[in-house]
Amino acid sequence: DLGDVLIFPFSGDVKNGIYKSAYDKATQTASPAYYKVKLTDSDIDVEVTATQRTAYYVCTYNSDAPARMLLDMQSGVVYNQDHLKTHVLYADMNMPDNWTITGHQEVKNWVRRHFFYVVKFDKPYTVKEILPAREGEKAKRMILEFDLESGESVQIKVALSTVGIEGAQSALLTESPDWDFEAVKKESQDLWRELLSKVSVSGTKEQKTNFYTSLYHLYIQPNDIADIDGKYRGVNDSVFVSKSGTYYSTFSLWDTYRAAHPLYTILIPKRVPGMINSLLDYQKVQGHLPVWTLWDKETYCMIANHAVPVVVDAYLKGFKGFSPEDAYNAIKASLTVSHKKSDWETYDKYGYYPFDITMVESVSRTLESAYDDYCAAQMAKAMGKDKDYEFFMKRASAYKSLFDPGTKLMRGKDSKGKWRFPFNPFLLSHAASCGGDYTEGNAWQYTWHVQHDVAGLIDLMGGKESFAMKLDSLFMLDTIAENTGFVSDVSGFIGQYAHGNEPSHHVVYLYNYVDQSWKTQELIPEIFERFYKPKPDGLCGNDDCGQMSAWYIFSSMGFYPVDPISGEYVLGAPQMDKISIQLTEDRAFVVEAKNLSRKNKYVKSVELNGKPVRGLTIKHEDIMSGGHLVFTMTDEPVKRVLK
Repeated sequence: DLGDVLIFPFSGDVKNGIYKSAYDKATQTASPAYYKVKLTDSDIDVEVTATQRTAYYVCTYNSDAPARMLLDMQSGVVYNQDHLKTHVLYADMNMPDNWTITGHQEVKNWVRRHFFYVVKFDKPYTVKEILPAREGEKAKRMILEFDLESGESVQIKVALSTVGIEGAQSALLTESPDWDFEAVKKESQDLWRELLSKVSVSGTKEQKTNFYTSLYHLYIQPNDIADIDGKYRGVNDSVFVSKSGTYYSTFSLWDTYRAAHPLYTILIPKRVPGMINSLLDYQKVQGHLPVWTLWDKETYCMIANHAVPVVVDAYLKGFKGFSPEDAYNAIKASLTVSHKKSDWETYDKYGYYPFDITMVESVSRTLESAYDDYCAAQMAKAMGKDKDYEFFMKRASAYKSLFDPGTKLMRGKDSKGKWRFPFNPFLLSHAASCGGDYTEGNAWQYTWHVQHDVAGLIDLMGGKESFAMKLDSLFMLDTIAENTGFVSDVSGFIGQYAHGNEPSHHVVYLYNYVDQSWKTQELIPEIFERFYKPKPDGLCGNDDCGQMSAWYIFSSMGFYPVDPISGEYVLGAPQMDKISIQLTEDRAFVVEAKNLSRKNKYVKSVELNGKPVRGLTIKHEDIMSGGHLVFTMTDEPVKRVLK
């Protein structure tokens, strides 16, 4: 999706009607606020920056050939070649003058959505050619020509709105009223610098590149889709007005509830209430909290109702600016009124999702719903809703119904209580491509998905020793394609552990719960070295709206939210010499790793503000109060016990 307004500058004529150009990577400059590249076929320099709602291009034509530009409103970013012809459902374009193009389109790819646009040029254009529409196409593709001398530039601004052309025009006038590319670039750079400089790090160049790239990825979303006046096009294509002026979408909640949203509560707490209110406003119209929304349209991608832990985490951490009662009512409705991805009648009848009724992802849906129930229970308890607390806590134990004591794995069960047979615990599942009982994973990877009750899972496995042996097996088993099959979303393997997919992210920290924390400390640097590299293919999987990066940031600091709503962070092993978070103008939280090296990867001791940390957790308030967390590292494993 997106990429709806495509421009391609070129000079002279193209060969065979193919609009493309080689480019010289040596000429590329890339930062969060600025991109530059030379298109070598036509000798054109392209620069790009942006405001919140507008893109800003400068194209410098260095040849003597006619200066031209393809404006393509048809292609966009789509799944495959066939979608290029069919994904535009409606298109309207106007040219009020030779400096402006406006329009409205409705498109359908992952979601069905409307967008309105204004394209503004600093020099007049002429329409040289309107390219013939191919079968099924509804939007225009045209060649524009500009009267330029060699070395002259044309500047282009593209503004978007979900509501109307007036909203896009307002964005242009408010955010970028003048033709001053350098000023807009500087403003964008200043905004990014303010965000990124909240955290300062000491380490190697490679470590800093990885860390700040991760921080940049974290901040790309959620996206504020409201116009300047707070209007946005919502769930049912109605236009609403946000009281705060912001409205967030692009909520990849199956991924981001795990670490990205907890990290937002530390790094950008002022934005958290806006995110929560956006989730709640969505529920008031849709009937349930978002599952995975793009431009406020529900994709129903992934499973469960993981807006619940995001809302509960904010409430339990004391965030203001939203109604707790409205928040709880939204949570309760989402977890009791069935919708496309949640069949509560079946879940309540059997105490789990049977695979002969819930035909795909039955195990994963059960495990992840149990976590959402636990989160709801904690909010109910805090608000004095005792009956609801008991109801949701009972459902939170649903994971126990699918634990097979024979294999010590989470396994599909039918409506008669019989285990799935035959059972291949290595076989990867994917609802969209190959079905199965798991969501982008297998039994080995999903067995550990009991974030709220690790102690209960340890008991099911027969105690700490048995649990630790099973966890060892996860990391030591072979990764054999013939046994597992292939699912593109599952990658970054260490044995059967798959770091490239989010359900695994808390698993390396589970050794802390069985008094073998040194194994966590061994695995974290291995994951850093293998799966996070400053290269084009440096990530082992999809960043998934910042979650892969959030794991890296937390783990760099030496702790991670195994249970994201607990207000506690389980200690690991810091991977950088020093990290400082500037919480306010006069308050910082500093993490220091003394004697850290490739050899000294084990934690000898931990101190917080000069006092020993006896257990293996720190609290959210420890961070937000500011202070100094010091890890002393050594080259020998040290047994430390979770308290």
